[in-house]
Amino acid sequence: MRNFQPCQKPQSCALVIFGVTGDLTKRLVIPSLYNLAAAELLPERFCVVGVARCGILNEALRESLMKGLHQFATRPVEDKVANRLLECITSVEADPDDGPSFDRLKEQLERLESARDTGGNRLFYLATPPDVFAPIVRQLGRLGLLKEDHGAWRRLVIEKPFGTDLASARALNAELLNILNEHQIYRIDHYLGKETVQNILVLRFANGMFEPIWNRHHIDHVQIIVDEQLGVGHRGSFYDATGALRDMVPNHLFQLLSLIAMEPPRHFDAHNVRSEKDGVLAAIQTQSEEEALKNSVRGQYTAGKIGDTEIPDYRKTPGVRPDSATETYVAMKLNIDNWRWAGVPFYLRTGKALAMKHTEVAIKFRETPFAMFRCTPVEQLAENYLVICVEPTEGITLQFNTKVPGPVIRIDGVQMKFLYKDYFKSEPATGYETLIYDCMIGDNILFQRADGVEAGWRAVQPFLDAWKRVGSKGLEFYPAGSEGPPGAFELLKRDGRSWRKL
Repeated sequence: MRNFQPCQKPQSCALVIFGVTGDLTKRLVIPSLYNLAAAELLPERFCVVGVARCGILNEALRESLMKGLHQFATRPVEDKVANRLLECITSVEADPDDGPSFDRLKEQLERLESARDTGGNRLFYLATPPDVFAPIVRQLGRLGLLKEDHGAWRRLVIEKPFGTDLASARALNAELLNILNEHQIYRIDHYLGKETVQNILVLRFANGMFEPIWNRHHIDHVQIIVDEQLGVGHRGSFYDATGALRDMVPNHLFQLLSLIAMEPPRHFDAHNVRSEKDGVLAAIQTQSEEEALKNSVRGQYTAGKIGDTEIPDYRKTPGVRPDSATETYVAMKLNIDNWRWAGVPFYLRTGKALAMKHTEVAIKFRETPFAMFRCTPVEQLAENYLVICVEPTEGITLQFNTKVPGPVIRIDGVQMKFLYKDYFKSEPATGYETLIYDCMIGDNILFQRADGVEAGWRAVQPFLDAWKRVGSKGLEFYPAGSEGPPGAFELLKRDGRSWRKL
């Protein structure tokens, strides 16, 4: 969580949460609000309106959210802080298919704003399935609830996925921008709330030692790895219609890629930072379908064991088609067509039911041009990596060669490690605290813009089209608890490279 000591207090506002009884609200939104409350970073005058399709009494909602808070909080829960937060929450029943229910929502919201003196500032949080994003926004727009006037701000937070392909992303953006202005839309990606991810900007642009070598002359390639241990669990029907690529690549992995590959912004503000990030995504080389098949690997897990847990075959998961060709693992090779990164491949991979949970960005530097120390074979020299670890342990590692103590020249690889937990005694956080706080103060530097969303989908569209055309042909299988399909390792091996050993 960001060091909030010098941060401004958000203006008074009403937070309207659609999907208040859902899993996301219990696991992340309420614990994040609690952490902000504990840090005294919620507005002085504040209220929360919880919207559900099925009516729920205020006390029942508060009791449910308190139970969830104790289950998912990242720190011990103080009843005084929790009660003060939950007392701000009231419930209302509204369904985007039922127009009059939104009229009642408007009436209740206006009564609460008057009673709580929130000044008309409103933050609408859509913690809902993506198929109701547009219907909810249409109802809010019909009633003028998103219109900014009399000095009050109105903002909308939407969760990923932002579309399911390029066409649907364009359609969603067009619908949103027909009702709101871009500055009002906060497309949230919880990866950008993680301290290590935000630290990429500081690492690159606040240190004179890195930026001079952050280019094709010194970097051989970049690996972005998001390995997950969990299978799809009870999300079978959702996942089978989505797959690993749609679920992870255009959002989480591309956010990491854009921070690593972006040009230095002229100013550290939302417009300039987002413009440079979006410029990198727009520069990703568009591949033909044939190239996409050559430069990607799809995998699907079969039955296996992770620790003491038996993982069933993906195709036997409830909600999954018995002949499903949906990928639970994807590895791909991308290139960026600009001066800095010409000829530097970016290898991305993500998958479910793998041997370990791990997220990192590994920057592999080029080898020295000749072997000065001829007594040490080049292949025995340690590879030079700068590794930014996001999960499970946040930190940065630099891997290099050094002399082994003794009278003769012997070389071995060593690592210098920086771990957040060793240097900063901050409280554990969900990663959403920074993002929700930024929504309240109107700082959208960590949120995606419409052109960035579409640039991401444009880069992966050839892969989606090619896989749809060939069906299950080329789909590889890997046992749960393994390192993934063999083809993912061949993808790098044919270039004379290999995935960094975790």
